Amino acid sequence: QVQPVESGGGLVRPGGSLRLSCAASGSIFSIDFMGWYRQAPGKQRELVATITRGGNTNYADSVKGRFTISRDNAKNTVYLQMNTLKPEDTAVYYCKQVGPGYAYWGQGTQVTVSS
Repeated sequence: QVQPVESGGGLVRPGGSLRLSCAASGSIFSIDFMGWYRQAPGKQRELVATITRGGNTNYADSVKGRFTISRDNAKNTVYLQMNTLKPEDTAVYYCKQVGPGYAYWGQGTQVTVSS
C-alpha cells in the first residue's frame, strides 16, 4: 500500500522540542501539498500545518510561532519542527500527502508531552 511514512515521535517534557519527519511516497512532482495533522484521545483529527508545492505554509493558530513545517525536495521529505511543546500537544501526528486525484495518510507517530 502506498503511503507516506512518519518518524520522530516520542516522549518529551513540557517546553521541549521534537522534529517529525515524513517521507513522501512517489515523485515530489506529483504532490500538490503535504501536511501534518494530529488527533488526541477523544477528539477529532485536526490540521497542524501544511506546505504546498510552491512552498506556501499554513498553521493552526494553536501552533503558530512554535511549530515550523519545511521540506527537502531532494529527500522527498517534509519536517515538522515542534518547539516549546505543551501537554495539550499530546496526540498521534499524521502526515498527509495530496496530489492530483489522491490523498494518502501515514500510519501516525505518537507525541507525548509530559513531565
